[in-house]
Amino acid sequence: MSHELNVALLIGAAVLLVCVGAVRLSVRLGLPSLLVYLLLGLVIGDAGFGIRFADAELTRTLGICALVVIIAEGGLTARWSTLRPVLGPALVLSTVGVVVSVAVVGAVVHFALGVGWQQALLYGAVLSSTDAAAVFSTLRRVPVRPRLAALLEAESGINDAPVVILVVLLSTPLSAMNPWYEQLGLVVYELVAGAAIGLLAGFGGAWALRRAALPSAGLYPLAAIGLTVLAYAAGSVAHASGFLAVYVTGVVLGNARLPHRRAMLGFADGMAWLAQIGLFVLLGLLASPSQMGGAVVTALVVGLVLVLLARPLSVLVSVTPFSLGNAGFGWRDQAFLSWAGLRGAVPVVLATIPLSAGLPGAQDLFNVVFVLVVIYTAAQGVTLPPAARLLGVTAPAEPTDLQVEAAPLERMRADLLQVEVPAGSKLNGVHVDELRLPVGAVVTLVLRDGGAFVPAPETRLKTRDSLLIVTTEQVRDAAERRLRAVSRRGRLARWFAEHGEDRRQ
Repeated sequence: MSHELNVALLIGAAVLLVCVGAVRLSVRLGLPSLLVYLLLGLVIGDAGFGIRFADAELTRTLGICALVVIIAEGGLTARWSTLRPVLGPALVLSTVGVVVSVAVVGAVVHFALGVGWQQALLYGAVLSSTDAAAVFSTLRRVPVRPRLAALLEAESGINDAPVVILVVLLSTPLSAMNPWYEQLGLVVYELVAGAAIGLLAGFGGAWALRRAALPSAGLYPLAAIGLTVLAYAAGSVAHASGFLAVYVTGVVLGNARLPHRRAMLGFADGMAWLAQIGLFVLLGLLASPSQMGGAVVTALVVGLVLVLLARPLSVLVSVTPFSLGNAGFGWRDQAFLSWAGLRGAVPVVLATIPLSAGLPGAQDLFNVVFVLVVIYTAAQGVTLPPAARLLGVTAPAEPTDLQVEAAPLERMRADLLQVEVPAGSKLNGVHVDELRLPVGAVVTLVLRDGGAFVPAPETRLKTRDSLLIVTTEQVRDAAERRLRAVSRRGRLARWFAEHGEDRRQ
């Protein structure tokens, strides 16, 4: 027993370290890291090193646990100031958009491939969820405008809840299903109750953490993750949406003034990476390459329908009502939203629900979804940066939040931001004092040509400079708007009435 444990630890540690190193390789190649993890799972599986794993029910259970952590991290790192303006379209895209996508994919699969209605709609439901891990990791290297990024991240965090409900309902035998109006009432109840439980756990947990005076700083991150898991469990016990409860709890905690908040966010980030690695490798292990060949054609057909028809229609129906005025989402934004609906591990995990339930055709569904995710994640992940540039939805001076263990910043309620000066940005040639950052924000360091120096007011910024900016929470949004304005208009931004708002182009 001890020998088996040591071997398992050896293999697990080796896989973990390889996956950590693969992150750098995937960034250099422009591929989402989840593909590397899936392929690694295939390599060490029965078709490669011979590790056999075929427990769909265990995969579903562990997959749900991993998704809880991933969604919690997405909520904890979401800023309410950027989430609030897109909450309406995100909710509609996560509900009405999901229904549209399920209907379109289901209809095409039924009529074109001759699949029964229940299984055809199950295809649509499983594939209608955008993957939080894929979206979060991809958008961190694609500098799109903040409203678009916030909408995509909010959608990926919210839409898991209604999609899971649909998949569970469609995985139930027809003879055991309740009338449609009862099913609709159940869906509404689960979503509303899940949101309420998330708000209760978030505000109650924030109140408790501010008054707990825990003896160690390391206990606060553990407590924060524990609260999100508690929200999921409470939601599930109450027959509500546990995933929505997790996301809402994370958003509330992530935007509350808590002790050791930076440590909490850093710990959540590390836990999310661990969950992604474990989940994707496990899904790669479960897949059987010998069965994938017959699923390629079906996966390509379903994927084309999803990417070129279902997703654009769901975006059109859901986002168009919010596209009026200069602050709305124009056709360029909607085109990018249509292409950026990334699928990742979530559809594969959802495909294990009918598989573990023994539903007829579930193995074919799993194989098609796995192949589709691999092909289209690679295609979309590689093409997102050029697509963003082609559509003109990039934000060249968008500050990036840096997770740094810094107690003085914590005490001052301050954040550390990084801003790159890419080619073509009008930040090039601007003096530091011409940035006119609000009081409470200051450029503390400039990284240039492999070196670093503290800038003077007359320091002139150059292309490929990297700026480190310390800003208090109160003026962070104003500082970001000012940086965007100068990036677009240069030092004369105010003369052009440019204030850096995220406007439709």
